[in-house]
Amino acid sequence: MKKKIIAYTALATAFLYPVHSFAASDDFDVELSANIGFVTEYSFRGIAQSDEHPAVQGGFDISHDSGLYAGIWGSNVDFNDSDEANVEIDFYAGYGNAFHDINYDIGVIYYAYPGADSSLNYDFWEGSLAVGYDFEIFSASASVNYSPEYFGDSGDAQYYALNVDVPLPHDFSLSGHVGYQEIDDNAAFGVPDYTDWSVGLGYTYAGFDLSLQYVDTDLDEPSECADGCDSRVIFGISRSF
Repeated sequence: MKKKIIAYTALATAFLYPVHSFAASDDFDVELSANIGFVTEYSFRGIAQSDEHPAVQGGFDISHDSGLYAGIWGSNVDFNDSDEANVEIDFYAGYGNAFHDINYDIGVIYYAYPGADSSLNYDFWEGSLAVGYDFEIFSASASVNYSPEYFGDSGDAQYYALNVDVPLPHDFSLSGHVGYQEIDDNAAFGVPDYTDWSVGLGYTYAGFDLSLQYVDTDLDEPSECADGCDSRVIFGISRSF
């Protein structure tokens, strides 16, 4: 998944999606990039997507100088659903630019789970809108994602998020995130509306991006969430090309 302002505001996976050019065309003003990473757990908006087990993830991106971009990203998943879904593949596109030093991004993301029975209605899409500003000593962004039919046929859903990134000396960085997920049909999704948050420390070494993050939600296990929504620490390493 692409690390634009908007895309996947879950900070627990944010470091996996840097966008660095490995090839560019002066004729078409197009840049291509790829990334691959490993995490001790794939967490999306504070909830485990890999049954609290490791995940291998990666993707490809294409962007234009105009601000248009598109890409594909994938990860292994495990929902404890008798192996109905083993892979998530995301397709996304959008437009990002700046207006008087305020960054903005408008995009769309389609989440696909090939191999899962169609009756589970796992596949869904979201529209995204975000704005951000770089205050030099830190940058901040606010975003909202909307789906007319969320994961598991759970109705319309909105996700609101605030993110802060603070550059530190010696190639370190500090990040903070808080988000709120609203879902129309909580029973179909499996949990009530909830808040998630995370704090992360990042480090770049020899072209590799390292991350150590604390992730949590306000959901109670097992009364409100069967598993995968309690506090945990996630380590990851990724490389962009």
